[in-house]
Amino acid sequence: MTGARAAGGPRRELTVAVLLCALAGGLALSAAGQPWADVTITRQPPLPPTEAVVTGSQAAPLVAAAGLLLLAAALAVIAVRGAGRLVVGLLVAGAGGVLGWSGLRGVTGQLDLGVGDVGSGVGLGGAAVTADAVPGWPALTLVAGVLGVLAGLLVVLRGRSWPGMGKRYERPGQERPGQPAAAAPARAARPETDEDRHQAAWKALDRGDDPTV
Repeated sequence: MTGARAAGGPRRELTVAVLLCALAGGLALSAAGQPWADVTITRQPPLPPTEAVVTGSQAAPLVAAAGLLLLAAALAVIAVRGAGRLVVGLLVAGAGGVLGWSGLRGVTGQLDLGVGDVGSGVGLGGAAVTADAVPGWPALTLVAGVLGVLAGLLVVLRGRSWPGMGKRYERPGQERPGQPAAAAPARAARPETDEDRHQAAWKALDRGDDPTV
C-alpha cells in the first residue's frame, strides 16, 4: 500500500502540470481574440475621428503564440523525459512570463498602440491614437501567465521523477532499444518415433546420402 501511494504522487504531480499547461494555453488563446482596448483615432481635418477595437492579438502578438506553446507543452511534458522534460519546463515558465507581462500591461493601460495596430486607411498618416483599456481580458491573460509559471516551475523542480509515456504504453514483454532480447523458453525434447526416423531416411536419400551408414 505504501509503494502504491509513493507511485501515485508523481503521477498526480504530472497530471496537475498537464492541466495547468492546458488551462493556461486555453485562457491565453481565448483572451487573444477578445477586445483589449477601445481606440479613438483623431485624423487630420477635415476628416472626422473614428473608433476601433484592438484585440489581444493586435495589442500583444505574443499572447497567441504563448498560448499555442502551452497547449503543445501539455502533450510534450508527457512524451519526454529527463533533460527534455527540463527544457519543456523552462519553455513553459518563459511562456507564462510573457503572458503575465502582456496581461499586466493591458490591465494597467500601458499598451503602446499606434496607427499600425488598428489598421491603415486614408488620412491615418498623421493620426493620433487614444486608447481606453478593457481590463477584463488582459486580467485573464495575467491569470494564464501565473498558471503557466507555476506549471513550468513544477516541471523543472519535480519533472525528473515523473513517469513517461514509454513505460505506460509499452506492451508487456515488448523489447526496448538497447536491451537484449529475452531468450525463448526451451521446448522439452520429445522422444524420436518410428515416423521421425522414416522421414529422416527419406530426407537423407533426397540429399544423396546413404541412410544405412
